[in-house]
Amino acid sequence: MRIAECFLDGRPVFSFEFFPPKSPEATERLYRTVARLARLEPSFVSVTYGAGGSTRRLTVELVARIKEEIGVEAMAHLTCVGHRAEEIAAILADLRGHRIENVLALRGDPPQGATEFVRPEGGFSHALELVAFIRSRFDFCVGAAAYPEGHVEAPDRETDLRRLKEKVDAGVDFLITQLFFDPADYFRFVADARSLGIRVPILPGIIPVTNVAQIERFTRMCGARIPTELQERLDRVRDDDEAVVREGIAWATAQSRALLEGGAPGIHFYTLNRSRSSRAVYQNLTGRAAR
Repeated sequence: MRIAECFLDGRPVFSFEFFPPKSPEATERLYRTVARLARLEPSFVSVTYGAGGSTRRLTVELVARIKEEIGVEAMAHLTCVGHRAEEIAAILADLRGHRIENVLALRGDPPQGATEFVRPEGGFSHALELVAFIRSRFDFCVGAAAYPEGHVEAPDRETDLRRLKEKVDAGVDFLITQLFFDPADYFRFVADARSLGIRVPILPGIIPVTNVAQIERFTRMCGARIPTELQERLDRVRDDDEAVVREGIAWATAQSRALLEGGAPGIHFYTLNRSRSSRAVYQNLTGRAAR
């Protein structure tokens, strides 16, 4: 199933994002996690792609097994990092061979230890180029990233929005946002995107906080803002792991409700391979328990 079709019936689209584990044991735990989530009937799950293509094979294997054995629609992330164009074509052909129909096209972060992205020889320097390449050779449903608070490398939000419009015009079917915590940031971003003629669905990306130091690090890296109220609530329970999880679930539930009530087409959960909080938020929103 092409993910773009999920947005056509008016029902909220719910999805969960995972990353490839580092050991066979962790991989099997992830399969069990996804199998439990499948009982909640999410619209799709996605699997990320390691720096420099370090998880290429595992990403392909994961999305194929999730779709074929668990029966949940799966999307593979694909980045420009460390790949020539023909290598990317081979990965895409491999995905098609496994009947995968959906790809999230990303530039990707610089490899560990690098301070800036360097275009691979014979490869691409922007997600725009990757999207255009996919469209020129394959018939995938293509997703891409969007940044409600602006990309950390963009000189300003207006420039970032213009670049997003170019990327969408190259053949993007839907967008998933970077994590954020204030629904107002999403709605302002969507209004600005629509004013530029961006018409594809924009799925908000939500991360329930489970560790205070971790989320502070993430937001510094990606340029997202932790609202003062959330920061104060987290500071009060910083050293109590269970209390942090409860606060994270409560905030993400309220945030997601506000988004859905305001017209967002669904929610994409960044799980960090820990499904407890995302599953709790999902069940709070839908009242849907695992069968």
